[in-house]
Amino acid sequence: MAGILVVYHSETGHTARMAELVAEGAREAGADVTLKAVDDTSPEDLLEYDGIIAGTPTYYGLMSAPLKKLLDDSVRFHQQLSGKVGGAFTSAGNVGGGNETTILSILQAMLIHGMVVQGTAAGDHYGPVAIGEPDQRAEKQC
Repeated sequence: MAGILVVYHSETGHTARMAELVAEGAREAGADVTLKAVDDTSPEDLLEYDGIIAGTPTYYGLMSAPLKKLLDDSVRFHQQLSGKVGGAFTSAGNVGGGNETTILSILQAMLIHGMVVQGTAAGDHYGPVAIGEPDQRAEKQC
């Protein structure tokens, strides 16, 4: 059974709800999932899992500072995350709020670590996105 960490930062609860949905979906697929807020996650924690899925609110088209700090601090484990599977999700205030660039900022860090990421041809290509509170469409993508 694959061990997956779903790590997230949330201010309003929208990203936290998405994290719960992502974790639920991974569990339904047979994965052993740990759900953790970014403030409760250390860079060392990233080494313990086969996959890491990170979620954040969209701030100026980028990930939040707490998630960025976790990823920045993980540089000391460069190459040790290589081959792990990665994914990302975000929530934003509006449709043109920088959702895709936020997800890409997370995926970029994962790719630099040598992690494996894969998009989807159907739905949210880069990863799940919610506008405000996750609606039915966003819930399905998670």
